[in-house]
Amino acid sequence: MSYDAYSFVLDFAFMSLLLIVAQFMRTKIKFFQKFYIPASVLAGFMGLLLGPQVLNVIPWSEKTGSYSYLLICIVFAGLYLGKKEKLDVKHIFRSVGDTFCINMATEFICFGSALLIGGGILAILFPTVFREFSLLLPAGYCGGHGYASTIGTALNNLLGRDDCVQIGQTFATLGLLTGLFGGIACINWAARHGATRYITKADALPEECRTGIVPEDNQKSMGKETINPMSMDPLAWHMALILLATLIGYKFYYWYKEYLPDIELPIMCLTMLAGVLIQSVLNYTPFRESVDKHTVDRIGSMMTDYLVGFGIASISITVVKTFLTPIAVLCILGTIWPLIMVFFVGRKLFRNHWFERSIFIFGWCTGVVAIGITLLRICDPEMKSKTLDDYGTAYTLISIVEVFIVALTPQLAVSLGCGIVGVVEMLIGIMLIFTCARIYGVKKNGGFKTSKMK
Repeated sequence: MSYDAYSFVLDFAFMSLLLIVAQFMRTKIKFFQKFYIPASVLAGFMGLLLGPQVLNVIPWSEKTGSYSYLLICIVFAGLYLGKKEKLDVKHIFRSVGDTFCINMATEFICFGSALLIGGGILAILFPTVFREFSLLLPAGYCGGHGYASTIGTALNNLLGRDDCVQIGQTFATLGLLTGLFGGIACINWAARHGATRYITKADALPEECRTGIVPEDNQKSMGKETINPMSMDPLAWHMALILLATLIGYKFYYWYKEYLPDIELPIMCLTMLAGVLIQSVLNYTPFRESVDKHTVDRIGSMMTDYLVGFGIASISITVVKTFLTPIAVLCILGTIWPLIMVFFVGRKLFRNHWFERSIFIFGWCTGVVAIGITLLRICDPEMKSKTLDDYGTAYTLISIVEVFIVALTPQLAVSLGCGIVGVVEMLIGIMLIFTCARIYGVKKNGGFKTSKMK
């Protein structure tokens, strides 16, 4: 059947139905509430089960697998829209240097260890599997379904393959589940051993966090009306800016490809840069105060729900069966470093609230930032540790570094080899850890029984 605009609308309509059903399931089923399973994950698994690969109830179009990449490009297009403050590297290091160093070290070592150690494991145990396969582990674990689509698409283009996105989406889904189940297990263990500051068990969140239904008294505004609706709907204004950045990124990609066909720059990175350009221009116009960051973030969060849903629903069962054993082996590797991060590196290097800050990192480097926030809210319901505030400040610089990681790692891994790139990225991560230790010191105490410590 040919693909047209009607097919596009039907795909999103069916996914919307699944998201609604998933939200009702989250509201009623205790197991999903206990482990804070996002509605988007439930919708994705239902989409996979009801799709053509299994029950063939929902007639997904043949383009469904491309939606995750499209949506992550839109999400990144809005990443810097609404940010009016200038990048101040000195302020970041002075105020949240340990957060920047440890978060960045975690990501570099996740990528580096996957390429170096994971690539070595593949060479020994699975010699017929292509070496760049190991890069899809951190793509899914550290970046979620969006990065999995981005790096998977880059590898497909560089290697002439067509299965890298599906493999990356599989890693992203398994990583997300690892982040939830493993993170809650870590919180329960830490609470019993006195490492948590604000809770004694992992089910202390209010009812609205478990069911997803916010009582009327606690409901908050989603954003500001920065444009008068008589002129243009405010939501349409913000959506138009995001899609304009997406358009610029896409057009630039196809323009430079005519001259540099062997260079693969992820479109998501280009759309983000386009967003930076648009905001920079707006800052010198009367529209400087007309972009509400909270509204932009809500649009991006909405896109992420659909991104995860489509990412899981489009996983190829045939591809998973083909690579099931190497996927399982690499997932073990992908879980080891985040655990080391929580109970060794973070415990020794974070200046305060080491567990709360470390479990947040565990969440995002096995799933996505939303999983990190979920785990953080479980052990720090009132956000007293300021973990998210510090990460938000540090992310201004982290996001720039991440662009280079996502853009360059696939290209370099294919051209130079996974081992070389893995060594370089691991060394960068180790250097950041030593830098943090040198500047902020190493704690001598074990980090437990700290409920009365500041």
